[in-house]
Amino acid sequence: MSIHIGAKPGEIAETVLLPGDPLRARWIAETYLQDAKCYSTVRNMLGFTGNYAGERISVQGTGMGHPSLAIYAHELMADYGVRTLVRVGSCGALVDWLPLRAIVLAITASTDSAMNRVRFEGFDFAPAADFDLLRTAYDLAVERDVAAQVKPVASVDAFYSDRPELLQRLADHGVVAVDMETNLLYTLAAKFGARALTILTVSDQIPTGEATTALERERTFATMAELALETVIRSVPHRT
Repeated sequence: MSIHIGAKPGEIAETVLLPGDPLRARWIAETYLQDAKCYSTVRNMLGFTGNYAGERISVQGTGMGHPSLAIYAHELMADYGVRTLVRVGSCGALVDWLPLRAIVLAITASTDSAMNRVRFEGFDFAPAADFDLLRTAYDLAVERDVAAQVKPVASVDAFYSDRPELLQRLADHGVVAVDMETNLLYTLAAKFGARALTILTVSDQIPTGEATTALERERTFATMAELALETVIRSVPHRT
């Protein structure tokens, strides 16, 4: 039983979807998982385990930002033996050609966070997605006629940026969107020898100012959730 999750041994599956919003975790569990049971209500950061297409899958909220994500991802891998983690989150588009609700598969994640620089004593570690998960998600998107973009993202510490010129510079270098968690998720997965992928839905169009509502972010990102679930089912390690 870990400090921040509090689940008993065996209550969490080896494969976990990670929405930032705990209410999105509940929505995914109630909408897609059979026999879903809540294993954690600690700090209202909800976690559920159920079955999807014959496989046992958990969904765990992580909160916003690297420090919060790091707590839950670390405990899932270190204390519960989780081996596959797929973040299902929202992002802000940095380019005007990426519309609201577009899907981004994050191949890499740059960051302005100091957490990895502290971890690696100033060395710039470059975390990346698990290739098998990434390839599977992209192939599924093509099959389903979902226009998923496989692109670099940036994970930033400040939601309200005082440096719009930096966001533009990132866009000029091929970074298409920003979130607040992927860089550290990929880093921790590498540390624990696990697999990780981030699938994002564009919730905000930074260049144009368009945005989805809080309720839409909680409940209407079905394409992302379904793509994540089918990805982990198709790429279960024991299947070939």
